[in-house]
Amino acid sequence: MKSTKNQMDQNSAPPASRKPRADGIESRRTILDAAARLATVRGLGGLSIGDLAQHIGMSKSGLYAHFKSKEELELATIDTAAEIFETDVIRKVPPSVRGLARVAALTEAFLQHLVRRIFPGGCFFATVAAQLASHPGRARDRIMHLQAAWAAQFIVALRQAREAGELPRGADVNQLVFEITPMMFRANFAWIVTEDERVLDQARVGVKNVLARATGETGTREKRRRPGKP
Repeated sequence: MKSTKNQMDQNSAPPASRKPRADGIESRRTILDAAARLATVRGLGGLSIGDLAQHIGMSKSGLYAHFKSKEELELATIDTAAEIFETDVIRKVPPSVRGLARVAALTEAFLQHLVRRIFPGGCFFATVAAQLASHPGRARDRIMHLQAAWAAQFIVALRQAREAGELPRGADVNQLVFEITPMMFRANFAWIVTEDERVLDQARVGVKNVLARATGETGTREKRRRPGKP
C-alpha cells in the first residue's frame, strides 16, 4: 500500500519542472533565431551577448544563463542557421527528384531562399564563411563542415546523373560542383547589393551552361548553328 500511495502521490504531483523547461527552450530558440539573423548583418564575430540581449529585450544575465561563453553562442548560432537552411532549402527538394533535375531544384531552392530574405544579410553561410576563413577554431570548422555538406548535395545529384546516363561517364563531378556552388554565392552577394532579380536569372543561366557543357549539348548546338562545319 505504501508503494502504491507513493506512486499515486507522484502521479498526482504537478509537473512543476515542465513549464520552466519549456520556457527555457523557447527563450533559447528566440535568442538563437535573432543571433543567426544578426550574424548576416554584423558578422558572427560582431555578435556580443550585450548587443544581442538589447536587441531581443533580455537582460545580459538572462542571456548568460543560456550561453556561458561567446564561443558557445557562436556554435549554437551556426547550428540554428543550419536547421533553418535544412528546412528552407534542402527539404524543399524531395528525395525522389534525382540527377540533373535535382541539381536544378537545389539551385532554385537556394535562390528562392535569398528572395524570401530568410536572413537579412543573405546566405548565412556565405557571409560567415568569408569572415571566418582566416580564423581557425571550432566555429570555422563547423562552417566548413556545413559547406561541405551542402556541396555533397550536388555531388550526390551529379553522380546520380552520371549513373543514369545524363552525364558522360568521365564527367568530373567535383569540378562541376566547384563551378556551380560559387556561382550561387556570387548571386547571393549581387542580390544583397542590388536586389535585382536579374542576377538570380544569371545564376540560373550559369548553372545551365555548366551542365550543358558537361553533357556536350553546347557542342551539339554549335554544330546545328553551323552545318557543314567540321
